[in-house]
Amino acid sequence: MKLIVGLGNPGKKYEGTRHNIGFIALDEWAYQHQESFNKTGFKGEYFETFVNGEKIIFLKPTTFMNNSGEAVGAVAHYYSIPVEDILVVYDDLDMDPGRIRLRQKGSAGGHNGVKSLIAHLGTDKIRRIKLGIGHPGKSGTVVHHVLSKFPKEDHTQMLAATRSAVEAIDYWLAGHTFEETMTNFNN
Repeated sequence: MKLIVGLGNPGKKYEGTRHNIGFIALDEWAYQHQESFNKTGFKGEYFETFVNGEKIIFLKPTTFMNNSGEAVGAVAHYYSIPVEDILVVYDDLDMDPGRIRLRQKGSAGGHNGVKSLIAHLGTDKIRRIKLGIGHPGKSGTVVHHVLSKFPKEDHTQMLAATRSAVEAIDYWLAGHTFEETMTNFNN
């Protein structure tokens, strides 16, 4: 069993914002595979499906970004999912829009959602897909930047990144190692 998590903030107010690119990527996966987030529980919205005979849970926490670990920890604990079978998709300020980077471990890098995951899972060895959203240039404008919608000029790159994330998820779920997935999808 595997758990795929997209990070974001719940509610209409945050739909389509840079900080919600993790939600956007999982919505794109669901759309391409004719699935929908049809269950609520574990402090999130989720669906269960099977890929190559393996049960996969796709989760969007509804705890708000800074407490994402509560939902992820609850699902992982309930289903006894080991951390190496968890994959998290989220935004990265330090990469240009359209960039995608896969990592097997690492610090939160200032990302409060990832800080919460590390705290609730008890490790920084969390597999992740980071999607670039660009940096506003001034640290005082970061909150406004991440909570605003993608401008038109970044929309094409954002869509390309989310589609690359879907392809990377599919590649991993097809039975490739995460190392192979990183080699094929890091750009």
